[in-house]
Amino acid sequence: MFALAKSLLALSAVIVTHVYFSPARANGLTDLAHLHAGQAALAPIGWTQFCSDNPTECAPRPTTRLAANLNDARWAELVEVNLRFNKAIQPVTDLDQFGVVERWTYATTGKGDCEDYVLEKRRELLRRGWPLSALLITVVIDREGGGHAVLTVVTDRGEFVLDNQIDKILPWSRSGLTFIKRQSPANQHEWQDLGRILGRPDVVTASITPLR
Repeated sequence: MFALAKSLLALSAVIVTHVYFSPARANGLTDLAHLHAGQAALAPIGWTQFCSDNPTECAPRPTTRLAANLNDARWAELVEVNLRFNKAIQPVTDLDQFGVVERWTYATTGKGDCEDYVLEKRRELLRRGWPLSALLITVVIDREGGGHAVLTVVTDRGEFVLDNQIDKILPWSRSGLTFIKRQSPANQHEWQDLGRILGRPDVVTASITPLR
């Protein structure tokens, strides 16, 4: 069985067990397959700085809100891109490399912190034809309680996390990350609150309210 099929089968089993086979619906919006944003949030200062430094990259562009169609070939692309940049970039803090606490940039020196991995992966997937609306820079709290950034990939089979801290691509609901905010699929310059929800199946299903 292909890697994609295995991952999707495991995710589907959780969704079926906790959602379709129980008289429940997502309270508000979020479910096991997809994150759904709430109110508008402030853009990270690093994103604002990145766009100031890279105006061409951040130029307004028409965006249709589309999830990527996920098949075996596209899953293989995600795995390859995630692993390639995880191995190619040497982790280093912005303070050590640039002498500042926060600076978002492409990893042109071969070194970078979490946002730099995200930017490189996003750029490469865009180059390969993935829709911008499906590649969302996401601010999270990592498994150790630290501030972190990942790339959330929105697909018709759920949402998956590309993370420089681990090579395995996981569904958001199994990532163990706490989701703070991310880019809007409709406009990369608009950011949306994610409610600090923890990506763990037992926590997500606890927010599901029985139908009346």
